[in-house]
Amino acid sequence: MRTPGIPPELIAAVEAAARVLQSGGLVIYPTETFYGLGAAVSRPDAVHRISGLKGRGDGKPMAVIAGDEASARALWREVPAEADVFIRRFWPGPLTLVLPAKMGLPYEIASTGEVGVRVSSHPIARELARLAGPIISTSANLSGQREASRVAQLDSTIRESVDLVLDGGETEGGRASTVLSVREGKPVILREGAIQRALIDACKP
Repeated sequence: MRTPGIPPELIAAVEAAARVLQSGGLVIYPTETFYGLGAAVSRPDAVHRISGLKGRGDGKPMAVIAGDEASARALWREVPAEADVFIRRFWPGPLTLVLPAKMGLPYEIASTGEVGVRVSSHPIARELARLAGPIISTSANLSGQREASRVAQLDSTIRESVDLVLDGGETEGGRASTVLSVREGKPVILREGAIQRALIDACKP
């Protein structure tokens, strides 16, 4: 079933972008915060290409957007019961949950043995992940540069290096997703972002 909320005039473009991802291409797409740079997790060659394009040499893993909760859980080796409260409260939305990764995932997303995943509240991002399978979610900018909330703000190097730019209009911007891990039964905020610490602390298992 198609993700609700996609403007009718963009349905064909979203489907075309999903085909590009499935074939190993790179796509720039809107999320609930900024424009993201995506590749299908099932295509390690494309994932590696993103890492080179971004100029990332810090070994920091890239996050993933899944089309739904079931697809997200399929990327993790285990999901502590304490993590379920955050899934129920904040998904779909800007919460990246970092948990032990299943074997076989690309190094660029699971170099630490964990993988960060979220289900996006942006209908286009979520539909892309539903159609193409889980996709990389990293900001569509060179390392050290500002994120883009409009296609016109994208750096020309990024725009010219991808296979498709999906213009979904201006995104909400603001802060990037909050990155949260659950370790030894306790939540650990790795990056405070769009979801503030107080909201995390207010969640009780």
